[in-house]
Amino acid sequence: MRKAMVVSQLRTTEVSDPRVIAAMSHIAREDFVPAAQRSFAYADRGVQIGDGRALNPPLTTGRLLNVAHATKDDKVLLIGAASGYTAAVLAQLAGSVVAVEQDAKLAALAVKNLADFDNVRIETGNHADGWVQSAPYSVIVIDGLVEEIPQTLVDQLAPDGRIVGAVMNDGVSRLALGRTAGGHVGYQYFADCGACALPGFEKAKSFKF
Repeated sequence: MRKAMVVSQLRTTEVSDPRVIAAMSHIAREDFVPAAQRSFAYADRGVQIGDGRALNPPLTTGRLLNVAHATKDDKVLLIGAASGYTAAVLAQLAGSVVAVEQDAKLAALAVKNLADFDNVRIETGNHADGWVQSAPYSVIVIDGLVEEIPQTLVDQLAPDGRIVGAVMNDGVSRLALGRTAGGHVGYQYFADCGACALPGFEKAKSFKF
């Protein structure tokens, strides 16, 4: 099923980075989902992991990591550790990974699932706050769909850093790549692609008559 995911979901789209393909071919996604969901681990949709949370579809993860271009020279901040799957994939690509999870039970599960990874650290905190204690980061990956990317995360990017995530734009889930230049971030939407909602980024509701 993992091979079929690579062939039918990654290689048929624009996931062209051989390192991303190799990492996603290596990491057993089924080990990061509940036993009852293992047969759906590689389906082209989100997979429920409990507490109203789900792993992004493999295609979404692959496309985000493809444009993030994380290498062993990069320190990565992952927003939304969930059960640890994307952190495990990033551990194959980056030098170090700090993964933030605001659900304490999921954070504990991620710690358990990533016990054998020595370049990943799980921190419990609000998603939108990131983890300023270890900033700056050359790459930030938001692993889920958000209404907007807050300045608090942008401020934790190193010069020439990259930030990727799925953003709800005009009612459509769009994958975005942001790059820092001169203290500002410019975003480019590069694909319309389904993603699973990540809590903690809801816009404040304005008053309406």
